[in-house]
Amino acid sequence: MAAEDGAVTIYSGSAITDAKKNPYSLKVGLAQMLRGGAIFEVTTADQAKLAEDAGACSVIVSDPPRAQGISRMSDPALVKDIKRAVSIPVMARSRVGHFVEAQVLEAIGVDYIDESEYLAIADEDHFINKHNFQTPFVCGAQTLGDALRRVREGAAIVRTQGDLSGSGNVAMAVKNVRSVMGQIRLLNNMDDDEVFAFSKEIQAPYDLVAQTKQMGRLPVVQFASGGIVTPADAALMMQLGCDGIFVGSDVFNCSDPYKRVRGIVEAVRNYNDPHVLVETSSGLSGLMAGLDLGEDRIEHFGRGHGGV
Repeated sequence: MAAEDGAVTIYSGSAITDAKKNPYSLKVGLAQMLRGGAIFEVTTADQAKLAEDAGACSVIVSDPPRAQGISRMSDPALVKDIKRAVSIPVMARSRVGHFVEAQVLEAIGVDYIDESEYLAIADEDHFINKHNFQTPFVCGAQTLGDALRRVREGAAIVRTQGDLSGSGNVAMAVKNVRSVMGQIRLLNNMDDDEVFAFSKEIQAPYDLVAQTKQMGRLPVVQFASGGIVTPADAALMMQLGCDGIFVGSDVFNCSDPYKRVRGIVEAVRNYNDPHVLVETSSGLSGLMAGLDLGEDRIEHFGRGHGGV
């Protein structure tokens, strides 16, 4: 279990405590190794190898999309194939609350488990108790309260949720990242008495709220996901304060997937360098087929409020 006497861990390289006394600190430390990287969703071993060659820090395994039916944990045979194909860390998804799927994935030997809202929900009332596992967990969140509740349950990586439809629309990811960062900025300016009230308001553990205020950031690494399909999207999420990004498997559906994947990786690594972003963004327009929003899916700015 996490430390019961206050803060979970301190976010710095010197803060990884004795793993025998606090194994959660070890999992948080493993997650920190992914900072500044891009994680790509892959459906085949070939995609995983391409992502590794292009500089991905990790891959997350996903079954090929189906037209209908329940989305579950990926086939363990596929996960094993991808683990054999690459040397970078491999993640796999379990359904929210489905601790048995998580047990299966841990037995396979995945490096991280994503308790994912991208799949069907197995338990509408309970998340997995992630302290029962040795494998670090990734969990989605839309608000600061969501994020800190998942950290209390044992998440070592918070994945700020964005669009789940695969539309290539980054707007929801931007909105939720800005929401989390804005709440942290508000927290930083509060006095101690206000922190108690704020923790009740967002329904998050007080000790983690206080730790977030002290650190000026989440106690664990924060990645962004949903609608990130271009180098500019990737750099945007990094400049907003994220530690890394998740990218959907749609980036492989083009004539030159290596160029797209490599461009996103370089954008994450050089997100504050406009000159690098020019290079990584050039020549991608022909590779973006299928990832543009149709007219009927765009909510025009200002519509309904006197806008044009």
